[in-house]
Amino acid sequence: MRATRFAILITYLLLSESNCAFSLLAARTPVRQQLIGAWRLVSDEETVNGKLTKLDQTGILTYTSDGHMSVQIMDKDPNASDNSGNPVQYGAKGYEGYFGTFDVNEAAHSVTHHVQGALVRSLIGKDLTRIYTFSGKQLILKSSRPDESWRIVWEHY
Repeated sequence: MRATRFAILITYLLLSESNCAFSLLAARTPVRQQLIGAWRLVSDEETVNGKLTKLDQTGILTYTSDGHMSVQIMDKDPNASDNSGNPVQYGAKGYEGYFGTFDVNEAAHSVTHHVQGALVRSLIGKDLTRIYTFSGKQLILKSSRPDESWRIVWEHY
């Protein structure tokens, strides 16, 4: 019994230390490096006319070490509406996808997606700036535009 309690205590301390070490490591790692890899969609929510709506979607966001990115988001409901209330149309028929390059501005806590190709062709050539926050293994992105009110949470695979 005493050995079991000791083992549980040691495990707890090691896990606590690893979480602390992870946070310290992330704080010292450049943001561009923290973005690299594939991220799965955890949640997507937007506020339209003062009402918060959680969207039922799935998706993947990818950043590569050579400065490329792509994002794919799909509504799980095949009958979902395309009317998001955002002034920019990002998707069509329940699907959103674009790719291009990206730049990071650590001082502004922003990442800018330079769109080279997209399902919605009016996005091609646009620079889409996102405000980022890291929380543990999650990446939270918001639009930098004051007329858009959405928040997407991604988790590193």
